[in-house]
Amino acid sequence: MFNTTTGSWTRTGNLNYERNFHTASALSNGKVLVVGGMDNDFLNSAELYDPSTGNWSITDNMHWTRAWHTATTLSNGKILVTGGMTNGNDVLKTVELYDPLIEKWKNVSSMIHSRYGHTATLLTNAKVLVIGGQDSTRNVLNSAELFDPSTETWTITGSMINERAKHTASLLRNGNVLVAGGGTGGDIFPGMGPANTSEIYDPSIGRWKSTNNMHYTRTWHTASVLENGNVLVVGGSEDDETSSYTPELYNSSTNTYVRIKDGYEDEGMRGIDM
Repeated sequence: MFNTTTGSWTRTGNLNYERNFHTASALSNGKVLVVGGMDNDFLNSAELYDPSTGNWSITDNMHWTRAWHTATTLSNGKILVTGGMTNGNDVLKTVELYDPLIEKWKNVSSMIHSRYGHTATLLTNAKVLVIGGQDSTRNVLNSAELFDPSTETWTITGSMINERAKHTASLLRNGNVLVAGGGTGGDIFPGMGPANTSEIYDPSIGRWKSTNNMHYTRTWHTASVLENGNVLVVGGSEDDETSSYTPELYNSSTNTYVRIKDGYEDEGMRGIDM
């Protein structure tokens, strides 16, 4: 666990199950919900981390095994899990909700499109914007859809200008969503034609507009919204062979990306979270 006050790491309890390509979501009670992913097989297991004890406990299993899904904390405290890949490398459009109060999952309406390697962003109107990813034929998507927690249903919204998967989507202070980079073709693993393009979604009109490009192509990167409203983009893969270690900063006032001091080592598929 990283201590932001001391800038140091300490060991904490191990997960009950080995997993990668899972998700981790902070709950309103201070615990962390980890779900799905893979070991040798796709997983539907879920577990809770209690920072007060440093221990993990098993909670209710999801209805579907999945990896490369998304998990979004809703305004009501529930966790929305969407899509992903499952056994047989099938791609899901199924959706389920975790209720931390009763520690149970329930199935809700499926997405309109099956997808994995997508993003899901909680908007200021409490809806969730799901965009991009890849479908069951490995086509990269530009489609977008909205989940309404009040009705637990999905509606289509404006498609992105560019197809992309393993991109980032960041909620800006003005309520718009900044989407950056991602892969534009091929398999989900590094490469897949990383892009440097960037675009912005305006929820008030349900439409996208292009913004200035990043300086570097990247996929599997991270993007973190800072206290001043700017967005720090870190790491990822520039192509099949090269990892990116040069971070850049999106300035929300000027709508431009600025190079900042290089990282000290290849970040590859790693980055930071703020």
